[in-house]
Amino acid sequence: MGNTLPLLVLIHGAWQGSWAFANWLPELQRSGCQAVAVELPGNGWGPLAEAAASLQSYCAQVLAVIEANEGPVILVGHSGGGITASQVAELVPHRVAAIVYLAGIMLPSGVDLGEIIRLCESENAGSNFDGILPWLDFSGDGTVSTVQQQGALACFVHDCAAEFSLPAVQQLRPQQESGRLMTTTLSSARFGTVPRIYVECSEDRSIFLPLQRKMQALLPGARCIHMQCAHVPQLAQPARLTELLLPVLKELLLKEL
Repeated sequence: MGNTLPLLVLIHGAWQGSWAFANWLPELQRSGCQAVAVELPGNGWGPLAEAAASLQSYCAQVLAVIEANEGPVILVGHSGGGITASQVAELVPHRVAAIVYLAGIMLPSGVDLGEIIRLCESENAGSNFDGILPWLDFSGDGTVSTVQQQGALACFVHDCAAEFSLPAVQQLRPQQESGRLMTTTLSSARFGTVPRIYVECSEDRSIFLPLQRKMQALLPGARCIHMQCAHVPQLAQPARLTELLLPVLKELLLKEL
């Protein structure tokens, strides 16, 4: 492998699009990495902007990117993109060299994020881990949610310069709940064979640090990288993220050879 890493496949989270990685891609390229940001269906962007959003359709989109490239890939799931990354690794573990969760939702099989939130709240009396939930507006039938701009600024990008944070939240789009409230079906024989890295973010007000650490405890085995930043490290600290992540990835994958 030398110093060359496999292709990084970047998977965005809820209300976002491939644009969520725009500030990070130049840093990766300067470091000699090849990376592609996936446009998930039903998230308001690209040719599948109005398509059905689901774990199945998300996985199909990522699998299409994998199949269009030779060799293994590294899946990078930001926030809710971590759910998709996990399920893709279960489907094609032989094509996934590693998974990186960026403040990502790393769920045990059959467990949803709400269960982990309730567990953390029971263990931390008086704490509230609702995050962005109070800032969501729902459609009349409850099938689509939209983030209030004030909430996005407060929960997602409060550590970013205004020149980056405001344009980012202005690009958020309505999210089909079928593509947000998802659970994985994972096995130790497939998903469990894929090396994992968890990038935890100490100032996160969306997926709070206790939630991040509870997911790591419930699904042990991931190497942990700690960053002092909020929910979007690839926007707030792209150079620092690259500096911390790439050596760990290279070390981790070298051990697998």
